Amino acid sequence: MESSPVLPAHIEETVRAIAKLHAEHRRRATPLQRVVEQMTAQMGRPRFVGLLTVLIVFWIGANLALTALHRAPFDWPPFPWLMTISQLLALYLTVLILTTQRREHELVELREQLTLELTITGERKTAKIIELLEEMRRDNPMMADRTDLQADAMSAPSNPESVLDALRTSHEEEAALDGEATSPTTQAE
Repeated sequence: MESSPVLPAHIEETVRAIAKLHAEHRRRATPLQRVVEQMTAQMGRPRFVGLLTVLIVFWIGANLALTALHRAPFDWPPFPWLMTISQLLALYLTVLILTTQRREHELVELREQLTLELTITGERKTAKIIELLEEMRRDNPMMADRTDLQADAMSAPSNPESVLDALRTSHEEEAALDGEATSPTTQAE
């Protein structure tokens, strides 16, 4: 019997935190949401495709067999009842998938928020470490005292709002350049 690998404490803590996030997401699901997710999961399996194929083949075969036996089929070709049932099934399947995706999107948003918060926290910790290393270097009599502009810049934590504004400006400038490149007056020149 294989024993599970021993993980460092910080990794185990991270794994537990992620498991807790998923468990909380499942716990908050309403009974109706759980039913919808289960139905979507069942319809997404190859077994469902096989069952659907068998039912359609049976439906068409039974109607053709009844016609061959000179009896009235329950759905004459081109099988309007089968088409109606298929359309209803497609509509419900679409709604089930959209409902499930919307709920899963909530979990994705939570993960993105967590990732963003951890990234900002990590960036601030890194800036503090650089600041402390620079301070230690300046205080060490064995090292030449010099100014490191790059280290000074990196020791200040980023302002998320300033970074966001810079990204927006960059995207707007890029979109404006793309607009100029594809405008009819630019192409005519």
